[in-house]
Amino acid sequence: MSHYAKVVDGKVTQVIVAEADFFNSFVDSSPGAWIQTSYNTHGNQHPENRPLRGNYAGIGFTYDQANDVFYAPKPYASWLLNESTWTWEAPTPMPTDDKLYRWDEATTSWVETPALTD
Repeated sequence: MSHYAKVVDGKVTQVIVAEADFFNSFVDSSPGAWIQTSYNTHGNQHPENRPLRGNYAGIGFTYDQANDVFYAPKPYASWLLNESTWTWEAPTPMPTDDKLYRWDEATTSWVETPALTD
């Protein structure tokens, strides 16, 4: 089985699982197009080295027809789209010191989050 995303005006509105031949007899008179997406493609990577359209499509994702890729909604105004992975990246990398952090858009920086205790 394959996954297909319904794209209307560049936005994913629905994702279904179907065999390719399903679309030979399926009649959909609503606007938009059905575009195949791969459940195993994330960050333009695939375990079998065959990524399909950048990322697995989700409802609300953008379909960029010119680049034939899906990508998630922008999480913060300051984040930038990496056009190699088709994922959003903070303007400052998150620290890698094993502490917990959250993004603070007001300061465009990572803020340490206290660890939860019992």
